[in-house]
Amino acid sequence: MVHPTILVTGATGKIGGAVASLLLQLGWPVRALVHRQDARSEDLRSRGADVAVADLFDPQQLQEAMRGTSRAFYCPPWHPYMIQSAAAFAVAARLAGLEAVVGLSQWLAAPDHPSLATRQNWLVDHLFAMLPGAAHVIVNPGFFADNYLRLVPFAAQLGLFPMPTGTSRNAPPSNEDIARVTAAALMRPDRHNGRSYRPTGPELLSAADMADILQRVLQRRVRHMEIPLWMFIKAARALGLSIYELTNVRRYIEEHRKGAFEIGAPTDHVLEVTGRAPESFETIARHYAARPEAGRTLAHKWRAIGDFARIGFTTVQDLDRYERDQQYPLLDQAHLAVDSREWRMEHAPANSLAMPSPKGAVRA
Repeated sequence: MVHPTILVTGATGKIGGAVASLLLQLGWPVRALVHRQDARSEDLRSRGADVAVADLFDPQQLQEAMRGTSRAFYCPPWHPYMIQSAAAFAVAARLAGLEAVVGLSQWLAAPDHPSLATRQNWLVDHLFAMLPGAAHVIVNPGFFADNYLRLVPFAAQLGLFPMPTGTSRNAPPSNEDIARVTAAALMRPDRHNGRSYRPTGPELLSAADMADILQRVLQRRVRHMEIPLWMFIKAARALGLSIYELTNVRRYIEEHRKGAFEIGAPTDHVLEVTGRAPESFETIARHYAARPEAGRTLAHKWRAIGDFARIGFTTVQDLDRYERDQQYPLLDQAHLAVDSREWRMEHAPANSLAMPSPKGAVRA
């Protein structure tokens, strides 16, 4: 059987890369959209991908990269003008006559959210749903397991798991489970058209629960260290997050604290769509613990100490002022998802409230 070619954006990233790899393993032709040629794109080419170098914000380059493909995965870039790339993608998709688009969105997506990225994700969901003749599937995970496990070096070297989430819980999905759901939708868009899937892990966990799991995985004492939001922002900046990313991530921590990721979780969507159970947090953590930076060496310990100390010397500008200075569109009346009627109308689970969906979509 000859499979249609699937375009995968963000093909050298964590989610896009996992989607591309899985499709290639299953024998599907993949056109991997990358921003530049490097070792990661060469690896994809060596495994059979047709690598296309294109700017996700350039409509003409996108149209050329999409030529000859039938389905596509849109992985939104972390960028304040992401909506422009999505509009260019939608134009290219229509001109190419794509039969299916799968978009990576967010569990929090809402039109009145204070996060610019989250509002734009909501707009993109509705934009892609309006593509004529194309099947459309939304994959809207919450806070990824990867977000927590970036702290494995601190846990491994210092026995600390610093998180500002209090006693709130989440059932975080692995990058691989998100990719498996995405790949399944791309391979059988007729089966999944109009659906919105929220991949989660199998159980709700607090930060303290995660610290206990890391203690078992790393075979050393690990304790959850509750830190204030301002310290988390400084730490995230010290570890490389951009100011734009911080303007959004601070909102997600506020949502986390208020229990947004507990609502409707865990789901059975990974099992339903892929036929296999989702990975547990412990299984995911063991992958991260096996990485070289988690090895308990003197050099790694000193690096962790240095990274932790650098937090105190890291300055972060006023994020509200930054958004105003950048002239980001700001709402007079913005609401976190847990406080938003619009969000509950579209995202709360069907067994708690009856929810209408975007035109042409059926919320799973």
